[in-house]
Amino acid sequence: MANLKKVLAGSLSLCLAASMFTACGNTDSSSTSDKNGGSTSKAGNNTGINNSSDRVNTAELHGVDSSEDSKKTLTIYCWNTEFKSRLDKYYPQGTSNELTYNELADGSKEIATINGVKLNWVQVENEGNAYQTKLDEALKGQQDSTEKVDMFLMEADYALKYANGDVALSIQDLGITDDDMSQMYQYTKDVATDTKTGELKGVSWQATPGLFLYNTKIAEDVLGTSDPEKVQEAVKDWDTFTATAQKMADKGYKMVSGFDDTYRCFSNNMSSPWVTDNKITVDPQIKAWADQTKEYTDKGYNNKTSLWDDAWAAGQKIDGGVFGYFFSTWGIPFTLLPNTVDEEIKADGSNAKEGNGGYGLWKACSGPQAYYWGGTWICGAIDSDNQDIVADIMKVMTCNKDVAKAITEGEQDYTNNKAAIKELIDGGYTNAFLGGQDHLALLTEAADKISLENKLSAYDQGCNEKFQGAMKDYFLGTVDSYEAALENFKKALILDEKSSTVLFDIGNIMYLKGDKVEAVKYYNKADECGNLTADMYDVISGLFIDEQDYVQALRYINRAIKLDPMNGEYYLEKAKIFIDQQKATEALETLHELNKL
Repeated sequence: MANLKKVLAGSLSLCLAASMFTACGNTDSSSTSDKNGGSTSKAGNNTGINNSSDRVNTAELHGVDSSEDSKKTLTIYCWNTEFKSRLDKYYPQGTSNELTYNELADGSKEIATINGVKLNWVQVENEGNAYQTKLDEALKGQQDSTEKVDMFLMEADYALKYANGDVALSIQDLGITDDDMSQMYQYTKDVATDTKTGELKGVSWQATPGLFLYNTKIAEDVLGTSDPEKVQEAVKDWDTFTATAQKMADKGYKMVSGFDDTYRCFSNNMSSPWVTDNKITVDPQIKAWADQTKEYTDKGYNNKTSLWDDAWAAGQKIDGGVFGYFFSTWGIPFTLLPNTVDEEIKADGSNAKEGNGGYGLWKACSGPQAYYWGGTWICGAIDSDNQDIVADIMKVMTCNKDVAKAITEGEQDYTNNKAAIKELIDGGYTNAFLGGQDHLALLTEAADKISLENKLSAYDQGCNEKFQGAMKDYFLGTVDSYEAALENFKKALILDEKSSTVLFDIGNIMYLKGDKVEAVKYYNKADECGNLTADMYDVISGLFIDEQDYVQALRYINRAIKLDPMNGEYYLEKAKIFIDQQKATEALETLHELNKL
């Protein structure tokens, strides 16, 4: 979680021309308002699940037999250890399954088996889109694999890529019911709902509403108070927020650290998605962020930093000179806490106390408008060998009230269970880092206001990242106008279409959506651009195997072997292609080549 910079692949390539670009606009709504003033999707019920009697049961979509070895292993794809640590610590509190453990060097335990099935964690770092590339490869070969993916994790920014494809099991087909999920926030379901079928494809143990976290010493100096209710009055809307920014500047402080600090507040309040009917829309909220950030940069209200860089983090020291930061619930334990303390928090927590840098000297208020940021979703993979265990993990970790309470108390997660959070608030929950403040009540207020109805598209991450990148030139004066920066944004999207990596990932998205014709088209375009890796060629070869186009399959697997001649998996893949064609001689020759390695 500490490194949240990710390079998007498929989302950046929108195959857009300038003529597809609109400055602002509205899209037709596919939702209706309920009697309580909320919104409901026309695609399905409150979970987004399509209950039509003729729907396809995803749990039986392929119905491929598995090896006994594969059935004895539960393979989980992830990009860091966060979910593993949650599972090891809290899953035993809510499951009736039989567990065995491994003892670790630090004295802690990890789950070794569930009902005799061994856990196999495949961790691939997110940097450079490596996680998605590796996961896509594994999911494409799922039907024929001897080590099938059973479960995988995904993030909000690219969730629709997998929710809209035929790679994730419907939550309904796993036996998790509306009643089980009745305490979840609707927006967390919307993130992982297939926009074509209305089926829910993933669940999250987290809800990630955001707050404004502020330095109490600066608040006292400038506002004469650090009381959250009074500070909220000074940041209650953007006009007031800006007026307070001037007061901070007059005293030598920065209101926020960098260009991106306020972005999620605006982007999560858009009225329409970035892409609708293959056209880009720059929502008025996004334009408002650009205008405000330009003003803040010109007037010295920020430090001209970027998210996650050293200068940005330095401002979080209690004497760092930055009044506040916008963070979701994870921002406290993963970012603000480690950046603001002088001495790293010990394993036993003995130095987690006031006096250790800024510990106890930060507080939270709602800020100008509600927003959310981040979160991790759990998905069951099509053709999983262990769907009963997958279903139990998902149900225990996301639907069990007692487990949710324990996670919030132990990890500071704002868990995705309204009843659990309410019990904690009613029980007098406090956060020591925030000086004993109950910030759960504020987070609840924010979460209740979040709606993603008609705001999501599969291209959001790419548009967000490219727009922010283009606007930084405008903020710094490298380009002289918003219009010029906007034009650079358009050019960046169009240029990215020519990127081999991006074209490859568009092919992946098309494949996962079941459109193999389009997938082949983009894979071939990617190949024409060059610079594909051996793994990428292997993935493309796998698609042609699925299509029984063995000429093309051989072409691409040979390219993989040329780039990485010591990888035995590629030779085995090549031999399989020959076997599928009943070419025993060629298969044996390939295996002899492998034997020589």
